[in-house]
Amino acid sequence: MRSLEAFLFDGGKETGHKKILMSDVVVTRKRNLFRGRKWNTLDVITVLWITAAHILTLFAPFAFTWGAFWAGFWCYVLCGLLGLTLSYHRNLAHRSFKLPKWLEYTFAYFGVQAAQRDPIFWVSIHRSHHQYVESDKDPHSPTYGFWFSHMGWLFDSGYIVQKYKERKNVEDLKSQAFYRFIKRTYLWHVLGFAAIVYAVGGFPYLVWVMGVRLTWSYHWTFLVNSACHIWGYQAWNTDDLSKNNWWVAIVTFGEGWHNNHHAFEYSARFGLEWWQLDLCWWFIRVLEAVGLATNVKLPTEAHKLRKSFASTLETNLK
Repeated sequence: MRSLEAFLFDGGKETGHKKILMSDVVVTRKRNLFRGRKWNTLDVITVLWITAAHILTLFAPFAFTWGAFWAGFWCYVLCGLLGLTLSYHRNLAHRSFKLPKWLEYTFAYFGVQAAQRDPIFWVSIHRSHHQYVESDKDPHSPTYGFWFSHMGWLFDSGYIVQKYKERKNVEDLKSQAFYRFIKRTYLWHVLGFAAIVYAVGGFPYLVWVMGVRLTWSYHWTFLVNSACHIWGYQAWNTDDLSKNNWWVAIVTFGEGWHNNHHAFEYSARFGLEWWQLDLCWWFIRVLEAVGLATNVKLPTEAHKLRKSFASTLETNLK
């Protein structure tokens, strides 16, 4: 990882690169997100879908009922905690623990209803992020700017195709009929759920479950990609921009302890200190206690020592 000074200066001359506000992260790459590039059908659908969720959210004050509110809240917990955080991220992307197949598929289906693409796509992108973090092939590095890392990359599928033409890093999921089926039929599952929500609760439920819930979930999830690589602190020497960010951790069930995660990708526990709130880890512990989660992985003391700044300093001095 190049130093801040190396990013800002080249041979003693300023490069013109700018830092992101209130951070040490420098935007060193550029990509036109709206003009000067080809828009395909998937890009248009993605923009329309996310725009529709935001427009629905605007009706929230006028469509408020306690039933709709709690439906949106519990859908956020099920799809965010069990679907994205526990299933997509810790179980499928990093294999931090094992679940019985019936439970693995159930939690993964909750992730489908978070409307952030199918498991094969999501896991492939995330594994690529760790493999190429902060490099030119990182799917959503803030070195392209805050907006790009937050959600701009979602609207540019050509960028993904350009960087990952084959994407052979998810063969473990592709080998399973369930995940291949979900990939082929993904959109129908999300639209079908929206139809059920409307049939059960009418427009107020549609607003709070498919509008407020998704908009809230989108931005907090995306902040793990953007804010947690820009603002916060580093507890471990990961040679990247990953940060621990407490306010992101609170609303993402522990995902905000992102520097911890980049230091120990395989770990089922992100909040490594007792005071680092990690609701997902607590739930995994419950699953482990009742025998449903097995082979739960945690960092060893030796690995922690190798990733500590003190160890790195000592090595450099030698």
